[in-house]
This record gives sequence, structure tokens and C-alpha cells, in this order.
Amino acid sequence: MHEGRIIEWPLSDNMHHQWLLLAACFWVIFMFMVASKFITLTFKDPDGYSAKQEFVFLTTMPEAEKLRGEKHFPEVPKPTGKMLSDSRPDQPPVYLERLELIRNTCKEEALRNLSHTEVSKFVLDRIFVCDKHKILFCQTPKVGNTQWKKVLIVLNGAFSSIEEIPENVVHDHEKNGLPRLSSFSKIGIQKRLKTYFKFFIVRDPFERLISAFKDKFVHNPRFEPWYRHEIAPGIIRKYRKNRTETRGIQFEDFVRYLGDPNRRWLDLQFGDHIIHWVTYVELCAPCEIKYSVVGHHETLEADAPYILKEAGIDHLVSYPTIPPGITMYNRTKVEQYFLGISKRDIRRLYARFEGDFKLFGYQKPDFLLN
Repeated sequence: MHEGRIIEWPLSDNMHHQWLLLAACFWVIFMFMVASKFITLTFKDPDGYSAKQEFVFLTTMPEAEKLRGEKHFPEVPKPTGKMLSDSRPDQPPVYLERLELIRNTCKEEALRNLSHTEVSKFVLDRIFVCDKHKILFCQTPKVGNTQWKKVLIVLNGAFSSIEEIPENVVHDHEKNGLPRLSSFSKIGIQKRLKTYFKFFIVRDPFERLISAFKDKFVHNPRFEPWYRHEIAPGIIRKYRKNRTETRGIQFEDFVRYLGDPNRRWLDLQFGDHIIHWVTYVELCAPCEIKYSVVGHHETLEADAPYILKEAGIDHLVSYPTIPPGITMYNRTKVEQYFLGISKRDIRRLYARFEGDFKLFGYQKPDFLLN
């Protein structure tokens, strides 16, 4: 019996050690799990980054809300009721091709001096603003701009219909209710350029020059005497070959002035009156400003309704009726005006306007140059 008791002690002691060992194992495993969880929560990068990003977003939201009154700018322009995209499937190919041509031409290093310009006050003065419908229109004189200004005047609420607008009000910027982009703050300018629907109209560059010459120096229907009495004599004095010629300014004088690379000092004297014949590049900076649509005068019957629709205003206003044939390119007229002008002078003129020809897909006038 005594021996049996002696044998029981080692068995009991042995079992006690096994339990202790098992408990220790469980404790080690438990501590390892806790430590592992702690390490995961503390050092897991993605969660830490997300938390930091969320914190930044929440702390900057009030500032973003404050700027929303100024329409803080996203990357993609937003016209009224629409999102614009270069790859919109419902946009007719011709308008996409025009924008693509501008982008590609802007990249040509050889044309850089003819396609790029600073977005200066001169450019910002050319751009009219309709805040109510988020529209910017860059004025390109002698391309039917009077009618587009009437459209914007109605949209801005100055008049209820285009027919009610007196002709003398359209170009009076104190009465027509059309603010210029230059009148806004730097932040206001930037946000409008990035978020508003932007467009302008072009036509064959040489035909536009003919229209400018006729309108300002021949007919002068709005009675702007400074063109004939101040600008014309300045051009004649410097560029007329035959000094005994006493006639008023001729188209040849005008061409020679426009093609002169050293005409800048004269342009400064003429001031903003030069807007009627400077390049589209100088007026609207198409390589610096990403326009939504570029219309062509030659296809205005289709382009005008398209622009109104894209701007989301086609239900509010219509473009005035276009007389039949008035927008068609007239090669005969161009040939008649350039008849007798030296090839040298015409080539110098083309050299200045080459950027406009190439940016907007107008054919080089070889019939005048060669």
C-alpha cells in the first residue's frame, strides 16, 4: 500500500506539469494574436492613408464650399445642362475634327510664333460673358459677330428679343449689358475659362480682310470717321508706293501694311481699332484657351443651331435669319481684290496669316501666291 502511494505522487505531479504547459501554450498563442492584431492596426499603410485623406477632405470642405459661389473649376468644361467631352459619341465628326486640327497645329513647332499668343488683356477684352448660362463668346470682327452679340444681349436679359435691340446699342458696351472677361478678378477669369461653354466663329482669312477693308474704309456704315481720317492716312503715308497718287486708301496699301513685319508701332497708334484685321490667334488665343466649339462662317446655317444646342440655350433664343448665299466663300471676289497686287506683298500677307489658315483648315490660296 505504501508503495502504491509513492507511485501516485509522480503521476499526479506529471499531470499537473502537462496542464501548466498546455495553459502556457495557450497564453503564448493568445498574446501572439493580440500583438499581431495590434501591429496590423497600427502599421497598415492603406488604412492609414485613407484616414489621412478623409481628414484632409473634411477639413478643406468649408473652403471648397466658399468657392462654389465662384464655381470652383473641374477639369472638364460644363455648359448649361451638359458635360462637354472631346470624345462624346453624339458630337458630329466635323466639330470634333476642327478641335483636333487646332490641337495638332498648336503642337507644330514651326508654326509656334503664328499659333500661340499670351492670354493678355487684349484677348480678355475680346471675350464676352453670359454668367446666367455660363457662356463665353470670343469676338472675331467681320465674321457675323453682331448677330452673336445680339443673342448674348437677349440671354443676359437686357432685351427680351433680338428684334427689340437697336443697332446703335449692339456695339455700345455701356448699354448692351455684355461684360467682358477682363472685367473680372483673376480667379473669376480662370474659373470661367475652365468651366464655361466657349466658342468663336472664323471665316476664310483673306475674305475676312476684304470685308474689314470694305466696312471700315469704303462704306463705313456706322459712321466711324477715325478709320478714314486717322488710320487710312497713316497707312498711306508709310505704305503707298506712288507718292503722287491722291486717291483714298486702296486695298493694296492695306495689304502692304498688314504684311509688314515691322508694323507694330503703327498698330499701337491705331489702338483697339485693329481688332477688325488682326489674326484669330491674336484675338482669341485658340492654343491657350480650350474652346468647346469653333464655328465656320461658311457653314453658319448648320453651325449656329448646333452652337445654341451645345450651349443649352436653343430653347431660349434663335440665331437671326441668315440671308441665302451670304456666308458662301466667294473666290471671284477674292481674285478681284488681289488683282494687280504684287506676289511679294501677297506672300508676306499670307506669311502673317498662315497660322489662321492652318489652325482652322482653310486652303492655302495658291491661286494668289503662285
